[in-house]
Amino acid sequence: MTASPSSGTAASDDSTANSRNLPRTAWANGSAMMREYYDHEWGLPVISEAGLYERVCLEGFQAGLSWATILARRDAFRRAFADFDPDVVAKYTDQTVEELLQDASIIRSRPKIMAAIGNARATLELREAAEQDPMLQGFSLPLQDGDSLQIASGLPALVWSHAPETTPSPTRADEVPTQSPESVALARALKKHGFRFVGPTTIFALMEAVGIVDTHWVGSHKRAVSKIYAPDGHRHAFVAD
Repeated sequence: MTASPSSGTAASDDSTANSRNLPRTAWANGSAMMREYYDHEWGLPVISEAGLYERVCLEGFQAGLSWATILARRDAFRRAFADFDPDVVAKYTDQTVEELLQDASIIRSRPKIMAAIGNARATLELREAAEQDPMLQGFSLPLQDGDSLQIASGLPALVWSHAPETTPSPTRADEVPTQSPESVALARALKKHGFRFVGPTTIFALMEAVGIVDTHWVGSHKRAVSKIYAPDGHRHAFVAD
């Protein structure tokens, strides 16, 4: 998610003063929904194929809109796109598209709906391509606590192989980048493999959301939550399977 600065004022419907007063990135205090997302999801590693396919699609649907708009409709998107199962969505027909364009619970954009279907098909093609392409094959990413992430072949390997060796260490909003050399490279790679609505800024937001980079502010209670990066911002090297 591309962070949009908010007032930082906690909403009155939060349950406890302690929760309201936790140090957070500014946009996370925009509403109870955003705080819940920040506290329990944003920046935690997402490594499954379906999970990454979902995030690619939702970030694409966000284009020109706020993340709050998408997050409020996430359950509806999941219903509309079969819990983002690429095997199912890849079989959507023209009739399915027309039905989705009548669904007021999601974003009724034909280009974005078509992109989600096309991205499902591209995800399946990456599975097949991984059998021959070493760059698409799985690997392990050691974590700071001695555990590791097992990155599967295909879309997960393509996305996570672009994890930078170091992550930013922002202390205020203007120190949080909106793209990086890695997001530019990943956007280019995804487009090469047939994905759409995957520009460098959109992909950097994806990388933030799924833990590939850590842009939680220094001092935030969620800084280093992914366990990928050490306090100095460096990660361990990939380990080939």
